[in-house]
Amino acid sequence: MHSPELASSWKRSFEEMNLKREVEDDKNPPPSPFPSSLPSSKELCPRSYQWKVFEVAKRRNTIVVLDTGTGKTMIALMLIREIGQTVKADGRKLFMIFLAPTVHLVNQQFKVIKDSTGFEAQEYYGAKGVDEWSAKCWEKEISEHDVLVMTPQILLDALRKAFISLEMVCLMILDECHRATGNHPYTKIMKEFYHKSVNKPKIFGMTASPVIRKGVSSSMDCENQISELESILDCQIYAIEDRAELEVFIPSAKEINRFYDASHFHNLDLKEKLKSSWSKFDDLLLNLQGSPMTQYKDMDDKLKALRKRLSNDHSKILYCLDDLGLICAYEAVKVCIENISNAQEEFEFYTRSSSQCKYFLQEVLGIIGEYLPHGDGNYLDSGSNILKAVDMGYITPKLHDLLQLFQSFGVASEVLSIVFVERIITAKVIERFIKKIMYLSHFTVSYLTGSNSSVDALAPKVQMETLESFRSGKVNLLFSTDVVEEGIHVPNCSCVIRFDLPKTVRSYVQSRGRARQKDSQFIIMLERGNTAQRDQLFDIIRSEYSMTDTATNRDPDGCTLKAYTIEEMDAYFVDSTGASVTADSSVCLIHRYCEKLPGDKYFTPKPFFHFTYVEGMYECKLTLPPNAAFQTMTGPASKNSHLSKQLVCLEACKKLHQMGALDDHLLPYVEEPSQNDIIVKSKGSTAGAGTTKRKELHGTTQTRALSGTWGEKLDGTIFQAYKIDFSCNIVDELYSGFVLLVESKLDDDVGNIEMDLYLISKFVKACVSSCGQVCLDSEQVRSAMRFHELFFNSLFGRLFIGSRSSGVRREFLLNTEQKSLWSSSNMYLLLPIESSGILNYDSWRINWPGINSCASVIQFLEKQSQLSAGNMNDDTGNPSPCGTGFVETECKSISTIHLANNSVHVNNLKNMVVLAIHTGRIYSILDVVVDMSAESPFDGNADVNSSNNTTFAEYFNNKYGIVLMHPGQPLLLLKQSHNAHNLLVNFNDEGDPLGGEALQTSHKTLNEKARTYVHMPPELLVSIEVPITVLKSCYLLPSLMHRLESLMLASQLREEIACTTGSQISSSLILEAITTLRCSESFSMERLELLGDSVLKYAVSCYLFLKYPKKHEGQLSARRSWVVCNSTLHKVGTDRCLQGYIRDGAFDPRRWVAPGQRSIRPVPCSCEVDTLEVPLDSKFQTEDTKVVVGKSCDRGHRWMGSKTIADCVEALIGAYYVGGGLNAALHLMKWYGIDVELEPALLDEAIATASLRTYIPKANEIETLEAKIDYEFSVKGLLLEAITHATEQELGAGYCYQRLEFLGDSVLDVLITWHLYQSYRDIDPGELTDLRSASVNNESFAQVAVRRNLQQHLQHCSGLLLGQIREYVKYLSGSDDAPNPLQGTKGPKTLGDLVESIAGAMLIDTKLNLNEVWRVFKPLLSPIVTPDKLELPPLRELNELCDSLGYFIKEKCTNKGELVHAELRLQLIDILLVGEGCGRSKKAAKGQAAAQLLKNLEKRGISYSRSASKRRKQGGDAFNQSNNEDSSDSIKTHKKQKTTGMQPCTSTSLMNNGLENACKSKLDTPVIKSINMKKGGPRSSLYELCKRMQWPMPGFESKEERSRSPIIFGEGSERREGFSSFISSISLHIPNYSAMKCWGDHRADKKSSLDSAALAMLHELQRQGKLIIGDS
Repeated sequence: MHSPELASSWKRSFEEMNLKREVEDDKNPPPSPFPSSLPSSKELCPRSYQWKVFEVAKRRNTIVVLDTGTGKTMIALMLIREIGQTVKADGRKLFMIFLAPTVHLVNQQFKVIKDSTGFEAQEYYGAKGVDEWSAKCWEKEISEHDVLVMTPQILLDALRKAFISLEMVCLMILDECHRATGNHPYTKIMKEFYHKSVNKPKIFGMTASPVIRKGVSSSMDCENQISELESILDCQIYAIEDRAELEVFIPSAKEINRFYDASHFHNLDLKEKLKSSWSKFDDLLLNLQGSPMTQYKDMDDKLKALRKRLSNDHSKILYCLDDLGLICAYEAVKVCIENISNAQEEFEFYTRSSSQCKYFLQEVLGIIGEYLPHGDGNYLDSGSNILKAVDMGYITPKLHDLLQLFQSFGVASEVLSIVFVERIITAKVIERFIKKIMYLSHFTVSYLTGSNSSVDALAPKVQMETLESFRSGKVNLLFSTDVVEEGIHVPNCSCVIRFDLPKTVRSYVQSRGRARQKDSQFIIMLERGNTAQRDQLFDIIRSEYSMTDTATNRDPDGCTLKAYTIEEMDAYFVDSTGASVTADSSVCLIHRYCEKLPGDKYFTPKPFFHFTYVEGMYECKLTLPPNAAFQTMTGPASKNSHLSKQLVCLEACKKLHQMGALDDHLLPYVEEPSQNDIIVKSKGSTAGAGTTKRKELHGTTQTRALSGTWGEKLDGTIFQAYKIDFSCNIVDELYSGFVLLVESKLDDDVGNIEMDLYLISKFVKACVSSCGQVCLDSEQVRSAMRFHELFFNSLFGRLFIGSRSSGVRREFLLNTEQKSLWSSSNMYLLLPIESSGILNYDSWRINWPGINSCASVIQFLEKQSQLSAGNMNDDTGNPSPCGTGFVETECKSISTIHLANNSVHVNNLKNMVVLAIHTGRIYSILDVVVDMSAESPFDGNADVNSSNNTTFAEYFNNKYGIVLMHPGQPLLLLKQSHNAHNLLVNFNDEGDPLGGEALQTSHKTLNEKARTYVHMPPELLVSIEVPITVLKSCYLLPSLMHRLESLMLASQLREEIACTTGSQISSSLILEAITTLRCSESFSMERLELLGDSVLKYAVSCYLFLKYPKKHEGQLSARRSWVVCNSTLHKVGTDRCLQGYIRDGAFDPRRWVAPGQRSIRPVPCSCEVDTLEVPLDSKFQTEDTKVVVGKSCDRGHRWMGSKTIADCVEALIGAYYVGGGLNAALHLMKWYGIDVELEPALLDEAIATASLRTYIPKANEIETLEAKIDYEFSVKGLLLEAITHATEQELGAGYCYQRLEFLGDSVLDVLITWHLYQSYRDIDPGELTDLRSASVNNESFAQVAVRRNLQQHLQHCSGLLLGQIREYVKYLSGSDDAPNPLQGTKGPKTLGDLVESIAGAMLIDTKLNLNEVWRVFKPLLSPIVTPDKLELPPLRELNELCDSLGYFIKEKCTNKGELVHAELRLQLIDILLVGEGCGRSKKAAKGQAAAQLLKNLEKRGISYSRSASKRRKQGGDAFNQSNNEDSSDSIKTHKKQKTTGMQPCTSTSLMNNGLENACKSKLDTPVIKSINMKKGGPRSSLYELCKRMQWPMPGFESKEERSRSPIIFGEGSERREGFSSFISSISLHIPNYSAMKCWGDHRADKKSSLDSAALAMLHELQRQGKLIIGDS
């Protein structure tokens, strides 16, 4: 039985333990030998007889025979502890299995083992989905658990699949082991696996009755049955001889036979009426069976099932009439009526036929009702009425006797009684009957049945709950079938009643054993004078005595265990895994294989068997569904039909495995991604790659075209020159041209472009054109670099570092950091060019005078900084520069103005570009202010605001230590330089849907700001000899260069992909594909992503369809899903480093840095990554919602949504498809590593296979269909396959349209998407997506099929399908304008599939010519939905409308039978609107309810407008409201009251007693625990409150206030100073209460001011009793 090693190991362990025991006698058992190693388990205290059995079970395999309730499970626990500890001590990984035949017992025993042994245990049964587990799932369970508790079928299946091996098991316990006979899983486990094992586990069986048959005819028969059980289980029976201790510890129930009179009320006339009614309705169904619809098998099967249902209901009613009486028969009719589904049938014929059962039951209810003049309850309120009811036949004497028995229990609530009945209908009917009897109302009644396929059966969950209620005493009267006979432990059960006699010894013993309480009763109800019942009971009792006697008196040493003879059985084994299938199990496996094939509501894949009888032998022909790996097989001849069926299935299993349709565990092959395709989730992350939730840190790819090494060269350098011209739409606005000098040549579509730059109320067109090569000598390079350093630092950076106020020594930047300003990765020149009217090669020239002027200014500033450094400690301050230079006496005339570096005539000053020597800022001169000088009162309009200086001279002395040498000179009015702005977005274009709200607000603020000018003494200014047009152009350069850099990056990516298809994909198209919405550009990847998704789906579908001709549609779909899913695309993208190319943040010109410029807004890297690229590591992934996406540090690291990478992969495919067609897109997919390369031979093979189709439909079918679609197929077999539904299997078709539908789905998807993409270039991506969704869906295609009458050609064998098609055609033809399919009847999916499959067939027939397919299908699909005809699904339309109105929707869904009921509640200001809907799914029900609400809103003048919705996204309204009673006019505004602290709130009551009603019960008042005071926290708290209470969203208004004096904000570390503040007001309208308005405090920024207002509103709500805040 066991391996020698295992046996000797256990023997040593047992001997060691025995040495430690000192047992005086069996009556004084020692304490439990299982100590301390299992601290979590309960201490076991076995009785002496349990100890005896345990000792025997340790020595040999044992079947213990003990009465129920004697603690057999305790012995099992002792064995588990003993053997489990021994195995653990030896360090081996073996586990133990506990088998129980029912789920109830599995659940019960699992809890005991888990609580009592300390081992890791788990339970397994079918409802947990174990049948679908893979080998990995089982490996995990086995590795993590020591004891596996399961039903035997679960173990048998796992053994057959080779998920578990008995070699891994050290102990197997079989509860209720008497079941190991016949074909029970216990038997099969032992025969197929245990007896064939080398290292067998120890077996311990438990039973109360080792005989399972109805009885035993003799002691020899009993002996034989026991010997057979012992042989199968490889065990010996052991029973306790001395039952004295058993009788002390285990109370045995007192057996009582209770006799009742036979019923004398035979109801013959009633039965005749019932039979007549049944015959009438059965004939009606029989007549329907003769209708044309029943030529279809599904219709015929439906009617047969209905006739069977009718007959069963009739039988149930008659049974209840005979056994229970008229009242219960009446109740049984009502039960049968309730079992009939109220769901609307699929179509009219179904409804008509199904109604016959209901009509029959209603008629029967009326017939029986005539015999019950007082209904079914009033007779039963007193004893006399009950006796009268017996006499009248209302109840039978048997039922009356049961009622008397219940009465005898009295009103004691502790009574727990089980009543065993034979039939489910009896349990249900008596339970309902007892509940109606008033004098038994103190009983809590329920019933329990099995979970079989019967309409009366209970769901497993309900069974568990009912049983638990009975155990706990909540239910004290339980009517049950035999489902709880075995093993169920209810220790307080005091009475078991056998209302119906047990039929076997097992049933008798087991049901008696449920009475566990002391002095409990086991009552058997017998009909007086019924000898058959008496004899049946006598045989059972005699058999029990014989069984007990045989088991007790067997001498274990004298009885030799009969050797089990291993039977040779037909089986197939898989060598690699050990999985097996026998002839017996092969039939189930074939059925399971068919179940996994694709089907629909009209076709359930299943095998067909056809038997032929020739010369005394049977042959079985197996026909599999048309989408199976093969269709037919004939098995070997056999002596009986059952065996011939098994053998052909066994051969089929073998062939399916060899073909790969069954895997090596003999399970239907499930498509799984290869190891390379598996995307593993990060540790600690629930969101996988490619999901929206997951954010990842990635680097930014460097633009190679802007890098250079020329800075290190000492001699001249050759540059590629690109001239930049600017022209404004306002003619008088002039801008200087520039030239871009780079080391590398740019691609033509990068170096020759035009683009618009948008300024306030105007735009500038920038033209970039290639100008060949330019050679600069070393001196010119040096001058150009000095120009960069001066101009870009003074405009967009700082020329001076440090300041007197900060305590850091002030230094000239170019003295100290000149070399560090240049980086080889950002090495190019932007130089101004001179305007020239000469049209020749030299029509442009670099403005070297201006550039050299900048070099001179730098020298001047260097000299001044050195002088300043020398005078740092001089208390007299620094004289202005012109004190040493140009004038020695006060200026007598204002015709000449003395600047710091020269003197200029006053007429030449206007528009001069100057640089302030004290700040390093560039200005342009507007005018000379002759009436002001440095001695004039300081007005604050210098470079900062200040009120502590009286004159300009004092200000500059105090602030900068500069002593003006010529304070009498007139001041100059200067225009300040400003920060660069994002000029790539046209904020003036209201139709642009991509304008970012934040940027728009920023631009608006800029527009509204008054232009700021300053007054400055001339001697502080250095002139730069460049025209003002150069200065103006400089502000255009950051945006221009950002776009150019992006195009260079796109070109760089194009070079990496290196498309060789002959078509050049433009860099602008690639740039669109790598640009996200977050960039706020006028373009983004969204449209291309939509197209790329369809192209990828099409390419993959074609490849899979042709590559795998034997795989069915389900397998193809699974493979396609893996290839196109976001996790795969994410991996594809990161493998090709696409993440570095993606533009995922709005251009921030303040962070743009020109070569030679020092950034004044550095973002130091805190990512802990030293390289530019970020490793693909889980530590750089997060789901934290607070992480900011799109903002990069100075190394280019930025957080990015994981899905963005997958989207970019698709968008690039779309870009290549647009730019180079399908070949270019396929080339890109190949570069990605997506295998979609097609071999021409595969297409030829597919065409050749289709040409062999032999089944021919009715005459002219193909020709007529070809004429309708205006296309003649060269291969008719393709069209034949496309119109053949899987139900044609019944007529011998070995093919169906499913594979072609898979292909056609992608064909129509890509064709329609491409059509929409080309037709509507100006609509936003969201609307394009909606257009595709409205066009590419099954409903749309179903309507196409009906419009073109294609449904007439569908080849099928389904009456249900035919009926539904007819009703759908009728529905569509009922109106000229087809109703909105989203709200009306949905078309059968098959119609849409038909259109898709024809498209797929046409693609193959045209040899993948998409253009030809579109030529045919465009007129078929017309009219294709357009933006103005686009309708959204009702629920989405309602959600978008409510978003725009600021309202919340509350939804509630409840299941009512097969239907879902949905309720949507929408609270307006003055009324609560409720919409209700009903449907087969939650989605359908909510759609109906939403449609109802939309109609109600429309009646109130509120309707949805898509264009308005688009405007709302840009700040406009999103709804049309002709009669808007809820407008802001109804909210009175109030002046802000000046108070300290929180601003007050005002409210306008909409009720006569507003505040009084506000103070209603606090039970209705919402509570929030606390308010999050972080930024955004108060607003979030208020929004959540509004959502919970269904109040409309609050409205905010903000305004900015400026001050000349500094304003202090915050306290402590939060303290800051500024000159601008924001204040916000908030309005909230509470329905049926009041409109409230509050103001917040002044805050430094807008968002903080909004939080302040929200906080004020929350506190005001608390003050008015509308809210409770927990922390206040």
